[in-house]
Amino acid sequence: MELPSVTEDKLAQQFPTRLPVWWARGGEVQSHPVSEGVSGRLIVIRFPKKFTRLEKFVQRIFRGPIEIRRPLDRMNSLLWELSNGRRTFKKICELLDSTFHEDIAPVAQRTATALAQLRHLGLLIILEKPSDRRWKNGPGVSPPEHELEDDFPDEFDTTPLDGEELLPLDEE
Repeated sequence: MELPSVTEDKLAQQFPTRLPVWWARGGEVQSHPVSEGVSGRLIVIRFPKKFTRLEKFVQRIFRGPIEIRRPLDRMNSLLWELSNGRRTFKKICELLDSTFHEDIAPVAQRTATALAQLRHLGLLIILEKPSDRRWKNGPGVSPPEHELEDDFPDEFDTTPLDGEELLPLDEE
């Protein structure tokens, strides 16, 4: 059985897109392609925990955290930065392959698997065209319904890079 290549993959011309969720960059710059909106730094994502009634009661008594902090490894951090809704799956695979070479082979399958995991967590969707995105998805942007803790470490940077504050309609 032969595995499909990036050009044969049904995702090839679709646009992986981050959903509005709070995220930031931290740590030292890692290897990365020179591309708009890509820093090469590690990403941490924060989103609210979903509690049952009993869990919420216990959380209040013990003053447990109300959010999940998910740090990404270097490959998933780069994938997150590249998934801005303006790059096709094929282009993302090319950039990941040129950065990580054999460490990410087979690139299409590993990238598709990582995107599926992010989709399952409700952090990312796949769009047919970039103009379908109607929300900002840069760092530090959190939907109003997400209650997050105020005490987040200062070493994480939520400063947008060039083009990260734009909506697709703003780019035209």
